[in-house]
Amino acid sequence: MDFIEALKAILFGIIEGITEWLPVSSTGHMIILEKLLNVSGTYNDEFWQFFLVAIQLGAIIAVIIMFFNKLWPFGKSKTVEEKKLTWHMWFKVLLACLPAAVVGLLFDDWIEAHLNNAWTVSITLIIYGILFIALEIWNKRRTFKICDVKSMTYRTALIIGMIQLLAIIPGTSRSGVTILGAMLIGCDRTVSAEFSFFLSIPVMVGASLLKGVKFFMNNSITLDQGLFLGIGMVVAFIVSVLVIKLLMSFIKKHDFKPFGYYRIVLGILLIILLSTGVL
Repeated sequence: MDFIEALKAILFGIIEGITEWLPVSSTGHMIILEKLLNVSGTYNDEFWQFFLVAIQLGAIIAVIIMFFNKLWPFGKSKTVEEKKLTWHMWFKVLLACLPAAVVGLLFDDWIEAHLNNAWTVSITLIIYGILFIALEIWNKRRTFKICDVKSMTYRTALIIGMIQLLAIIPGTSRSGVTILGAMLIGCDRTVSAEFSFFLSIPVMVGASLLKGVKFFMNNSITLDQGLFLGIGMVVAFIVSVLVIKLLMSFIKKHDFKPFGYYRIVLGILLIILLSTGVL
């Protein structure tokens, strides 16, 4: 692997680590970066689709490590009741993942073929940017009823899981739509963000395994491809740790409107670039 390819892997890892957890669409940013760097000339489409999903494992490991005490049900310092609540939390996460898992398996190839493009991304960036701003304006007159992930009901978790189905459209942002949905039905910002993080574990691990099986059934990975993937994953992990800490600190004092404005500006910019033939 040459120096330029290593820099590309680092850049993709940075973008993945930032955008996976902020409600700004990691897929959208990856599509834009892919076009700007013209990676199709270096890597075939099968490897690239695998890379875009597999690189998320680095980001997921960051969540597992940072929230290990909340996620691990066998901690010696936990009481019997705390272990029971942790198990219930996991059952709620798995329940919320079911809708996306079923739809993803049925329509993954169709969505990739018909919606995985920059025009779709630009439109969804703008739509959900507006929704974030509108929701936060409405939130000023509301009192959130759910202020702890473990107090969330199974019904609430399932509703969030149904809302998460919208994230199958590129540019929506999985974290963004689950945070929006959770706040809409009464979860505060911290709970909404945390539950979004926890949902990402089975969703993204499952997606990575699915893409991995599809890739390795018909392909083998070269040394350069392995290094490219490894660098991207490590960088995504490091950046994810920093971004998650910053986000959890940010939302304790601020709302999500800045992300809404960012999405709108980026979506409009993307439309301009596409219309003028720059992308």
